[in-house]
Amino acid sequence: MQDTDRPAEAEPLLRRALAIDEASFGPDHLAVARDLNNLARLLQDTNRLADAELLLRRALAIAEASLGTDHPTVALSLNNLALLLQDTNRPAEAEPLMRRALAIAEASLDSDHPSVGRQLNNLGRLLKDLHRMAEAEPLLRRALAIAGASFGPDHPTVGIRLNNLARLLQATHRLAEAEPLMRRALAILLRAQFVTGHTLPDTEKFERNYRLLLREMKWPTAQIDAHVAAMQREATGEADSR
Repeated sequence: MQDTDRPAEAEPLLRRALAIDEASFGPDHLAVARDLNNLARLLQDTNRLADAELLLRRALAIAEASLGTDHPTVALSLNNLALLLQDTNRPAEAEPLMRRALAIAEASLDSDHPSVGRQLNNLGRLLKDLHRMAEAEPLLRRALAIAGASFGPDHPTVGIRLNNLARLLQATHRLAEAEPLMRRALAILLRAQFVTGHTLPDTEKFERNYRLLLREMKWPTAQIDAHVAAMQREATGEADSR
């Protein structure tokens, strides 16, 4: 229910699951940490960030005590907490957690594992937000390469990583480099949306980003509209059927 935008129904079920596991296994069991993470995610989605932070910190402490400080599950807990800190405008607190999560992932997994790519992407985005572009760019490029190798060139995750890199290039005034990446990112999501029949939440944002980039490149509005419309037709296969 949490994933179907029914948080009011999901919350009592998640709280009940947490209470049952605490009573069955004790307050420091990994099943409790899992429940805490699930409930914290719902609280984040409903903008109760202070409450979510308390749960994420407790889940992290349980994972560290149960598995040791260098376990991949600890990296996930670190990442969850770091993202919340980033969302609450505390990047200085988030950065060391993200770096530690990345170090754990790189030490415990293959260098091209998707989890390593996720940590690279998150740290790269944080550094971009801190205007440390030279540090962020190689991380975002590596994250994109891992996503392509792991999921294939047309996976929505690749689209998201392309957009992240394109936004950095745009912010550093490399519009001609950003444009093909942002175009490809939008094309991937439009096609995935058509194939699956599901609306992808990033598609509208990517189209808006792309339109703004083309406007910054001095494209006339009518040309932008026609170009995006052609991309939408191509994503549905209309361009091939003509």
